[in-house]
Amino acid sequence: MSPRGYHSDKRQAAAEETRRRILETTRRIMAGKGIPQLTIDVVAAQADVSRQTVYNAFGSKSGLLEALCDHLGERGKIERMAKAFTAPNGIEAITTLVTAFYGFWATDRIVTRRLRGLATVDKDLDAVIKARDARQRMAMTALLERFPDLDASGRERERTVDLLCAVASFEMFDKLAGQTELAVSAALALLSEQALVRGTGE
Repeated sequence: MSPRGYHSDKRQAAAEETRRRILETTRRIMAGKGIPQLTIDVVAAQADVSRQTVYNAFGSKSGLLEALCDHLGERGKIERMAKAFTAPNGIEAITTLVTAFYGFWATDRIVTRRLRGLATVDKDLDAVIKARDARQRMAMTALLERFPDLDASGRERERTVDLLCAVASFEMFDKLAGQTELAVSAALALLSEQALVRGTGE
C-alpha cells in the first residue's frame, strides 16, 4: 500500500469513528434524564467535536436524525425482518416481521419514545419518523404480495396493511412491553392472524 493510500485509510477510519461517536452521543442525550436538548451545539459539545464537524459528517440536523435512526436500526438488528420473506407461510411471515420490529423497538425504547414525542413539535424529526413509518408500511405491503393467498385487493387490502402496521407499531409495543414475553408473543400471533383473516375476507 502506498503512503498516500495508507494515510487516506487512516483519515477515513478516523472520520467513521468520529461519526459513530457523534451518533452515540446523540443517542445518549435522548436516553438521558430530564428533557433532552437535541441541538447541533449540544451534540457537538458532548461529543467533544466542533459544530462544523457535526455538519461535515451529517450535512444538517435532519441528516443527523436520519443517521440516528439508521444507528438505532443497526443496534436493534432490524435486518432480522428479512427472514419474514423466506417464511413458509403467511402467518409465520407476519409473526416473524412483527417480532423483528418488537425486538428493534425494545433495544432503545426510551430513545424511540422520546424521538416520537419530539416529532410532534420538530418538523425535521417528524419528516424522518414519517419516512420510517412509510418504510414499515412498504414492508407489510410487500409481505402480503409475497403470499398471494393472503393478499386482498382494493379497500380490504389497505385495511389489512393498516391493521398489520398498527400491530407492529411502536405504540402497540409500548403498551404490551410491560407484559411477559409469552403474553406479548400470544397477542402478536392473535392480532396478526385476525388482521390476515379480515384482509382475505375469510
